[in-house]
Amino acid sequence: MRLVRIVEAKPLEGHRVWLRFDDGSEGVVAFDEAELTGVMAPLKEPAFFAQVYVEPEFGALAWPGEIELDPLALYERATGKPLTEKAPS
Repeated sequence: MRLVRIVEAKPLEGHRVWLRFDDGSEGVVAFDEAELTGVMAPLKEPAFFAQVYVEPEFGALAWPGEIELDPLALYERATGKPLTEKAPS
């Protein structure tokens, strides 16, 4: 598995965020209302969602209050490119 970092993030309408990764890949991740529960519940508020930023140490997607999302999982969602090799069957 290779590691990636998010280098730029821009909030979009409809709980979506545009991401650029350190390998140059770009994409948009849309968050469904069903995902925005528990610690993620504040992201339902558009003004709070718009406060998205890139956490500089690990290149994670982040919001105030220590809400951070794994750049590896977001890479696969945003680009459709897997980061992990599947074992042969």
